[in-house]
Amino acid sequence: MKNKELKTQLIKNRFLKPIVLLSLSFFIAFPALSSGGGGGGGDDDDLPLPDSCTSNCGYETGPDPDLSFLEASIGPQSYTTTSVSSSVDGFGGGTIYYPTSISEQMATISIAPGFTNTQSAVSWWGPILASHGFVVITINTNSRFDQPESRSRQLDSALNYLIDQANISSSPIAGLVDENRLATMGFSMGGGGALRSASRNRLSASVPLAPWNSGGNDFDQIGVPTMIMACENDGTASVNSHASPFYNTIPGSTDKAYLELESGPHNCATGQSVAYQPTISTYGLSWMKRFLDKDNRFEPFLCGPNHEANSNISEYRDNCNY
Repeated sequence: MKNKELKTQLIKNRFLKPIVLLSLSFFIAFPALSSGGGGGGGDDDDLPLPDSCTSNCGYETGPDPDLSFLEASIGPQSYTTTSVSSSVDGFGGGTIYYPTSISEQMATISIAPGFTNTQSAVSWWGPILASHGFVVITINTNSRFDQPESRSRQLDSALNYLIDQANISSSPIAGLVDENRLATMGFSMGGGGALRSASRNRLSASVPLAPWNSGGNDFDQIGVPTMIMACENDGTASVNSHASPFYNTIPGSTDKAYLELESGPHNCATGQSVAYQPTISTYGLSWMKRFLDKDNRFEPFLCGPNHEANSNISEYRDNCNY
């Protein structure tokens, strides 16, 4: 009788073991499947390496710049937009801005909003950059509460998305993205995300706007040309706790600049304040043109003038010449 019971139990174990293992593997895998939303911000696939060319690369577009050209409310290129669904992988959707009058590959920029914001907080940058010859995406984040590291990964995911779209013949931006000339921008926590993305050194330029970041960071590893735009009276991301020490942490061997806007509140560098628009357009465009398009014609606007003679600028630092 005992032998019969033992044989029966062995048969049961033989069938139960695969069921138990299958159940365990399901519960182990389930958290990974359900960890979307405001978590990691998409996959961690590396962006392509940046173009090693630094000048006379043939990327220059547009007329010789002057101050009125850079301060204008819109650039010389006509542009259009296309929407990106919130169901896309890696980030929360957004809007692509791209020139309609240029048919060759262009440098590409992703821009993230700040904590609780949507893409509308940074949307001014889309038309101004696209009308000067860049492909731009302003993104919504997976969650409006995402932290800087998540936002940085989503900025990268958005750039990878544009690279993929440029390789699809039916895409509106087919053939328009140069995957080796990429940049990030971002406001507040999005600015912290832009800096974190730059620290991975897969970009050609970065412009954090009133950046906010807490905890440890790798900003001392940044080799990407980076301009930090700060707001003097920022009550959210104080320049003494955020923008200024971030700038000081970036190595002196890296091309960098620090622009602080006179009496600016936290959102002063987003472009939403009309008073600051000519100044941030001049410097933001010049930075992207110099380091994305490798266009030396814009260097004098970054290195030449007495910056603080501009009533919108309370402080300017740089390590020119670039």
